[in-house]
Amino acid sequence: MNFCSHCGHRVRFDTPELDNRPRFMCDQCGTVHYQNPRVITGTLPVAPDGRILLCRRAIEPRHGYWTLPAGFMENGETTVEGALRETVEESRVMGKNPQLLSMVSLPDFDQVHVFYRIDMPDFSFETTPESSEVILFHHQDIPWDEIAFLTVKVTLEHYLEHLNTEHVPVLNSVVHRPKQMR
Repeated sequence: MNFCSHCGHRVRFDTPELDNRPRFMCDQCGTVHYQNPRVITGTLPVAPDGRILLCRRAIEPRHGYWTLPAGFMENGETTVEGALRETVEESRVMGKNPQLLSMVSLPDFDQVHVFYRIDMPDFSFETTPESSEVILFHHQDIPWDEIAFLTVKVTLEHYLEHLNTEHVPVLNSVVHRPKQMR
């Protein structure tokens, strides 16, 4: 950030008085520009026969890789509303019974990924501009080497690890950038 979005003057990067971390600050109008993590929210759709729905990405990042339907939460919506909206946008699935499944912090990317397990009411789904393929996978057929994001992989693994338990606990995890990317 070079200029204040409120008054247009140049900003400086410094720690405000009584704060504990540096922020972009405008000396002209006094605005402190707080930057907060982005929330990505999505679902793990389960078909009536137990198969899991995955989408092949038709967009970057990770074009051509498989993922769960997910995307950025919008202002004015809850994490559940965002997850269900993204599921429709990426697969045309109208999910039911959302249950919090995982919350994964990515501090190196300033993101939090939240996934809900949802029931698919039927076998209706289709491709969209964001997904070149949408397929139901038996657990043993999940294309692990082609999963787009580590948060999706850990969410899938967590779900499958607890598949035969009465209640799937919520995964609360942290994923860091691989050392070679730091």
